[in-house]
Amino acid sequence: MTATPASSIPLPTDWRDFWSLTKPRVMSLVIFTGLCGMLAAPVTVDPVLGFVAILCIAVGAGGSAALNQWWEADLDARMKRTAARPIPAGRMERSSARDFGMILSVGSVLIMGLAVGWLAAAILAFSIFYYAVIYTIWLKPRTPQNIVIGGGAGAFPPMIGWIAATGEVTLMPVLLFAIIFFWTPPHFWALALFVETDYAAAGIPMMPVVAGHQSTRRQILIYSVLLLPIAMAPFWLEVAGWLYGASALLLTTVFLLLSLRVAVFRGDATDSDMRPEKRLFGYSVLYLFALFAMLVADRFLVGQGSLGMPQ
Repeated sequence: MTATPASSIPLPTDWRDFWSLTKPRVMSLVIFTGLCGMLAAPVTVDPVLGFVAILCIAVGAGGSAALNQWWEADLDARMKRTAARPIPAGRMERSSARDFGMILSVGSVLIMGLAVGWLAAAILAFSIFYYAVIYTIWLKPRTPQNIVIGGGAGAFPPMIGWIAATGEVTLMPVLLFAIIFFWTPPHFWALALFVETDYAAAGIPMMPVVAGHQSTRRQILIYSVLLLPIAMAPFWLEVAGWLYGASALLLTTVFLLLSLRVAVFRGDATDSDMRPEKRLFGYSVLYLFALFAMLVADRFLVGQGSLGMPQ
């Protein structure tokens, strides 16, 4: 009897592999911004319907993430950062990830439509298509602007949360979409700068690989400058109160200063020299959590008069 080499024996698929397909850390930000979009809406949300809506947003995001890993399995295998994912590590068949992603995606849209509303369901469906097809299949392997255009995929959750609560598209959800859209390039390009070798090895035309570090740092600063008026717009347009306005000004000013530090940094492109980029990347995650948290705090404290401005 001939022994089978251990490397050729597929490892059993574990429930944790399916869980990891949904990109739980990314999903936590999706859930949070979707919930904030819902809570910031000027209506009272039924707790059960609110829970169902947020669950559908989370499941839809998880489904699109699974489809992303199904399609990019070969690329993931070439990147140190992603080589341990279930498919490239040999713990899961690609078809299993595809089927899992389709079930989550279709199920989340149907439940959102039947239980909450078809407008929210339609935007959820488009957000899944945007990430799984427009970004993953079309943009990411073809253009260094993939993050700029593809940033819309991550900007939908607060819009969906707001629409699930109100049933309509107004100025505020569009502004929330714009905040995340302009936040995305500095956030992901900061990451791309210190994992550039991974993207280069996989042949993905991320901005640092195609345009170089200096150009990428300059564009990080440009988008950070644009983020400041976008983040302040809800206050300036009087759809958010002074608590949000003050918080947005402070948080975005720090974001801008960290981006400025990245833009003027001219060290060698080694991991040990990437402290400004790593600092910006870490802060950018905290920034989005804090900004949306203050939006909700403003709605309940200032909007309801608990922290009104002194007369």
